[in-house]
Amino acid sequence: MTALFGRKDKAAKARPAKSKLRDWTEAIIVAAILALFIRSFVVQAFKIPSGSMEDTLLIGDHLLVNKFIYGLELPFTDERFLSIREPETGDIIVFEFPEDKDKPFFKRRDFIKRVIGTPGDTVAIRDKQVFLNGEPFSIPQEVHKEPNVTPGPRDNMKKILVPPDKYFVMGDNRDRSFDSRFWGLVDEETIKGLAFIKYWSWDREEFWPRWERIGRPID
Repeated sequence: MTALFGRKDKAAKARPAKSKLRDWTEAIIVAAILALFIRSFVVQAFKIPSGSMEDTLLIGDHLLVNKFIYGLELPFTDERFLSIREPETGDIIVFEFPEDKDKPFFKRRDFIKRVIGTPGDTVAIRDKQVFLNGEPFSIPQEVHKEPNVTPGPRDNMKKILVPPDKYFVMGDNRDRSFDSRFWGLVDEETIKGLAFIKYWSWDREEFWPRWERIGRPID
């Protein structure tokens, strides 16, 4: 009888170890699937690498991007569904850099800019002043850090008509932004989402968090 109970005790001790390993494995798999789903369809983190959106967004700001507001994208396709609304003038969007479209997926870069022209709009620039549909267009967030006016597209651009499914974007730091003035329009299918909140900000020069920026909405 003692030997029988001894065998049962050993079996009881062996089962929990396998059960715990299975539970941990299942938890990790579920967490990975959930993280992939959230990143693909709900929100995605994005870090500001350059000063093209200063002073709205600073180098070291970490953002969350709303991925479903412009519609959910089917994996491995350019098709979208359940769109809440289309991108609008003033939206700050994250998108794949147009000149990377022929590169392998893992080498494509994400850019962040503000929407200025939407399909059907005309956009022109004269001596740094943007004209949207023939009228001067300015926003409180735009800055000009270089007083000189240059003859190229940075400060002077002929009027263009934004075609369907395309968007004209610019950085808020107008004199130091590489944007639609130089490389053209953004395809709607490459837009990943709307930047809506700063969840973290790190000042690499001061080596200290920018506490006052954390949790701030983006406008």
